[in-house]
Amino acid sequence: MNGNRTIASLYDLIPANGLEFNPHLPAKKYVNGYDHWNRARIVVKGKKVAHYLNGIKVVEYERDTQMWRALVAYSKYKDWPNFGEYEKGNILLQDHGNEVEFKNIKIKEL
Repeated sequence: MNGNRTIASLYDLIPANGLEFNPHLPAKKYVNGYDHWNRARIVVKGKKVAHYLNGIKVVEYERDTQMWRALVAYSKYKDWPNFGEYEKGNILLQDHGNEVEFKNIKIKEL
């Protein structure tokens, strides 16, 4: 799994790592405890995508590239035609059977 199934990661493809984009940070991710909310943001500009957790960029990738297709080809999504290539679609919120809560989910076109 390599940490790619943890908070703010691109599920099963890229693990979240804030140190990659902010080397001065003391940890890969700032995760609030179970009694506080975490803030996640995903910004998509064309084919470029960035994930933020509590204000820190933790993942960045570009869809429709050789690197993107290689990531997908070696993942459980390899049999899904054009996985991640669509400009519009649905979002998926995961829980893996654990209790989880979401609030203030917004999708904005900028």
